[in-house]
Amino acid sequence: MAKATRDEAADGEGNDGDGLTATPAEGRPVFYSASDGLRLYACDYGDPGSPWLPVVCLPGLSRTSRDFHALASHLSSHRHRPRRVVAFDYRGRGKSAWATSADDYNVLTEMNDVFDGMATLGIARAIVVGTSRGGIIGMLMGVARPTSLAGLVLNDVGPVLEAQGLARIKAYIGKTPVPDDWTDAAAIQRRLHGGRFSAWGDADWEHFARLTYRDEAGAPAGDYDPALAGTFGDIEFDAPLPDLWNEFRALKAVPMLVIRGENSDLLSEKTVAAMATDHPGLETMTVAGEGHPPLLRGRAILGRISAFITTAEGANPPEEAVVPRDALAFNLETPEA
Repeated sequence: MAKATRDEAADGEGNDGDGLTATPAEGRPVFYSASDGLRLYACDYGDPGSPWLPVVCLPGLSRTSRDFHALASHLSSHRHRPRRVVAFDYRGRGKSAWATSADDYNVLTEMNDVFDGMATLGIARAIVVGTSRGGIIGMLMGVARPTSLAGLVLNDVGPVLEAQGLARIKAYIGKTPVPDDWTDAAAIQRRLHGGRFSAWGDADWEHFARLTYRDEAGAPAGDYDPALAGTFGDIEFDAPLPDLWNEFRALKAVPMLVIRGENSDLLSEKTVAAMATDHPGLETMTVAGEGHPPLLRGRAILGRISAFITTAEGANPPEEAVVPRDALAFNLETPEA
């Protein structure tokens, strides 16, 4: 299992360190309607006409598309294989409208919202990068519409979720104190998560605060519907939790990379080992000094995800794609990061 060190994981959010990334890209805001009419948001990076497989990024329970800016910028501005990357805000998070009923905050509704967004953007098939809840949605996408899933990156999530990690998340969702300023925001997040992100310093927590809160006239503000706390209402942590082994095993033919935080309390080493047994082609990576979930940034992580996508994609663009107008010559003997 590959392991990223603290320096490798945090070195250069938009640069793979080998000169393969051009000027970091900015995303384009996209608003679309879900099947029930709710106004939802996605951030669209790169050339929509790129012949390379697009990437769809799905965040964690209370997270937003901001978590994927480093990855999306890296992949969409790659010198050899620049591709389209779309990061979604689920309903009730970020710039998407809040649901009219808390019952709509469930993975099946959110999966269909993602399918609606992909249809709006003309994306029929993609590599999915899913963090935590996003990985669950990615697995369900592969079962519901197998042709939509060309590959899957699971960021600190698998078919079994540890009760300890779920209980910890339940304890703060919808209950986090309102920060006084950005310094306080970083301090709050450090108190909540510092024990599992032992490698992080002050700058990391300041960066994480900027990802976690929206900027409202220069001040940090919560960026999700507090009603999300209700998604834990029916979970009994002293009873066996449901798993997704059947769904995971249905994806044996799908290229897959699992990224695990060394200090994760949601995805265990035992579960990753069992996943590798059931999916012989499974690739794995451990991020040192980070918990649930690792941030997708830095040379080692961005390079590994990029190389995984290159391998899953193959030497040439998909057959249905248009050949690039100005294809760049590069060595395909080994995957480029």
